[in-house]
Amino acid sequence: MSDLATSRGPMPLYFGMRGDRLAVSALFLVNGFLVGSWAPKIPVLMARLDITESIMGLLILAFGLGSIAMMPVIGALTARHGSSPVLKPATLALLPMLFLLTLAPELITTAAVIFVFGGLIGGMDVAMNTNAVAVEKRMKRAIMSSCHGFWSLGALLGAALGGVLLGSVGEIAHGLIVTVLATVAALFALPLLAQDQPTPEAKAATPLKFPRSPLPYLVGIMALFAMIPEGAILDWSALFLQQEHGASIELAALGFAAFSATMAIMRFAGDVIRHRLGAVLTLRICGGFALTGMVLAALAPVPELAILGFAIAGIGISNIVPIAFSAAGNLPGIPSGIGLSIVTVMGYSGILVAPSAIGFIAEHTGFSPVLMGTAALVLVTLSLSRLARYANFSAE
Repeated sequence: MSDLATSRGPMPLYFGMRGDRLAVSALFLVNGFLVGSWAPKIPVLMARLDITESIMGLLILAFGLGSIAMMPVIGALTARHGSSPVLKPATLALLPMLFLLTLAPELITTAAVIFVFGGLIGGMDVAMNTNAVAVEKRMKRAIMSSCHGFWSLGALLGAALGGVLLGSVGEIAHGLIVTVLATVAALFALPLLAQDQPTPEAKAATPLKFPRSPLPYLVGIMALFAMIPEGAILDWSALFLQQEHGASIELAALGFAAFSATMAIMRFAGDVIRHRLGAVLTLRICGGFALTGMVLAALAPVPELAILGFAIAGIGISNIVPIAFSAAGNLPGIPSGIGLSIVTVMGYSGILVAPSAIGFIAEHTGFSPVLMGTAALVLVTLSLSRLARYANFSAE
């Protein structure tokens, strides 16, 4: 029996889309938009506070630690109460945080706001993924990949708009405009959320401790070993192309741009692919693309081929994590919120924590061996691909 008692009544359509699906997609967009809006603020924040790169690095670490600290808490709350009652206050609490960060007067206050901002971003991430699982169960079809596609789209819009606004109207106006736009979208979406409630059995059985079953941890490894390559490309692709291929700054920037573009496109296509091929085969095909792309990037003799490798890797990595999240929300005997909190924490460690270790290793070995190492991690994800069957709605 599902751990969610979801209603199955008629669902009104908005812009040709079910209300509950549109709502959770919009919240993914808002979450990505706020993260994307945070990125271009970093140099402005450094100048305003007169801090060094090392201090900014600690502030970014505070963002990651806040996310990792909050994810298990929100996971336990969603397991006990359902995602909607948790997602609504988490979203409303998140909306003003970027503007509060803009107003933070000194370093300690800024660090505290960034920690809370990261915690609410991470907590909202768990709750909205749980809600997306509930909508998938109602619809009996995959929507998780497109939800993550909306997140990628939101991040792109936030970063692009942030650059324009910060340069034209300044930091305070940027923070206010971003907050207003995110609030309008969120207030439209929140009333339409799927009202998922845990069954009495799940509510009574939900522990506030780690489950004994190995399944969520194995699915978490799948997500982690897909997101470590993503973190490596996000943080180090430009430096790799500059240092080891002599690429210009403009050319080096195309590495992550190509990766992001193919990832966003394939995430919007991923639900249809997964519906036709099944989650296991889709994950295996994606793993093959990810492995091929990372190896090509590592061994490419010229920067153009390395950029092509990153683009191919984006095709592959795009749908591994959404499939892992869908599987985490459908594991037998484990409430969706608990499974998703474990997999989310493990997976996002690949982006929030692993890149610092990658930089240390690359300093001693160069980036090509590191990229080959991340390709080897994809092999572990492929070896666990049978676990993706829990993302199929017929899985028991």
